[in-house]
Amino acid sequence: MSTVPSLDAVRDGAAVVSLPMTVRFRGITEREVMLIRGPQGWGEFGPFPEYADGEASAWLASAIESAWRPWPRPLRPVVPVNATVPAVPAARVPEVLAAFPGAGTAKVKVAERGQTLADDLARVAAVRERVPVVRVDANGGWSVAEAERALRALSADGPLEYAEQPCGTVGELVELRARGTGVPIAADESIRKVDDPLRVVRAGGADIAVVKAAPLGGIRRLLAVAGQVGVPVVVSSAIDSAVGIGAGLAAAAALPELAHACGLGTGGLLAEDVAPPRTLVADGAGGLGLPTGRTEPDADRLRALAAPAERRRWWFDRLARCHALLEDAAGGGVVMGRT
Repeated sequence: MSTVPSLDAVRDGAAVVSLPMTVRFRGITEREVMLIRGPQGWGEFGPFPEYADGEASAWLASAIESAWRPWPRPLRPVVPVNATVPAVPAARVPEVLAAFPGAGTAKVKVAERGQTLADDLARVAAVRERVPVVRVDANGGWSVAEAERALRALSADGPLEYAEQPCGTVGELVELRARGTGVPIAADESIRKVDDPLRVVRAGGADIAVVKAAPLGGIRRLLAVAGQVGVPVVVSSAIDSAVGIGAGLAAAAALPELAHACGLGTGGLLAEDVAPPRTLVADGAGGLGLPTGRTEPDADRLRALAAPAERRRWWFDRLARCHALLEDAAGGGVVMGRT
């Protein structure tokens, strides 16, 4: 954005919520986010607590874009989505997949700290029994040698659609692809957590780009990256609330091409949300999809799910710091919105 609304306008009507999760995912059992209201609707500011302000400010830019600017015109009314299976024991896979009845694609978390390859193999096997297309996500948890061994083992009983961020660095991803495991490589952190989101593909480290609106700075930034990256893209979420999922769906719906199911079905990981869940529908290709459109948080849910006072203060302090960074980047900005 070249301009930002005033801090008072962004704070006006903002709410901080703590959303309980059905299972531990990414090491957390409660998802805290700040929801921001603007003239176009609601936006979500939800960088994880450990993220520094510089990285978190992109998430604020995304929230402001959603709340202050119209969304791009959708090219499809329904976005195909995958089921998401956290690093649970194999015995819990049916319970997790029950939230995605009829799913055609599942993303399975692997390389969880404290677990073994045997745990991953059992979890993936349990998913394969119920879902035809399986992809795995290691969140950069393997070395090149570990990734090669794991991917060969995980694909021995059937193909993997792709492996998401099997290693942490671009150089490792390039080396892993050169080893020819037969499993396509998708980049996530190597796109959203770097200054140049196109570098990993240009270096030969990825067959697929996983893109998320909030870390990239908004829907329009995501579409710009997708238009330049030169490989198929998968739009995903960062354990977003219903508000953030709406922005991800808007981005996916505006893409000219969408070859893979998107990782936007993570609402099933939340035990409570700020709005009723979108109804999963047939995506027209034998899988599940979510309809597009903005989400209006329910006032009663916002009150019931409000974060404790000290956490609200923490988020408003963070908002002020990140807003200052956006103003600096905009050259002082132009005040707009409700003041």
